[in-house]
Amino acid sequence: MATHSPPPDEETYIQALRGVQKPGRYVGGEVNQVVKSADEVKLRWALLYPDAYEIGMPHQGLRVLYHCLNSQKQIWAERCFAPWPDFEDLLREHNWPLTSLESRTPLAKFDVVAFTLQTELSYTNILTCLDLGGIPLQRSTRTMSDPLVVAGGAGALNPEVLADFIDLFFLGDGEEAVTDFSLVLQEERSQHQDRRSLLRAL
Repeated sequence: MATHSPPPDEETYIQALRGVQKPGRYVGGEVNQVVKSADEVKLRWALLYPDAYEIGMPHQGLRVLYHCLNSQKQIWAERCFAPWPDFEDLLREHNWPLTSLESRTPLAKFDVVAFTLQTELSYTNILTCLDLGGIPLQRSTRTMSDPLVVAGGAGALNPEVLADFIDLFFLGDGEEAVTDFSLVLQEERSQHQDRRSLLRAL
């Protein structure tokens, strides 16, 4: 896994987006997006749909999870989508990390990176997003400083296929589970010194 440079400043980023198709996919700022102070929350989620922005945004499950998590004062959930090849090339050319829409935070800086999976066709995009986000692909090589990588949705009903890459799976509806999980994670993570112990507890 390569080490990424810090995200570019706003002016550099906007200038770079002039060279890609549909730059609106990568800027955020939509009506009803949720922006909180990172210093005032205890847990940060990146809700990642492993496909293009216009495919992921209409997904009702993603919107429901976004609402449920952000309804909690101590939790901030942000969105991220798989880049189109032209934007992926741009990120790799400049060694920039894949970031969230709301705060342009690199994926590796989140507490939880959560993939919403609908079909097996998006599985390879998971690896692309992890790589671009600066997160080790293999769960066995991640440390306590790396985000927890979780997944759910209809495309996660056979989790064994992705077991080498995903730390934990949510099976079934996630509206209540993600909130309960967040509360348990806040309690448990300070009580464990290694990732395996934390995952077993969760």
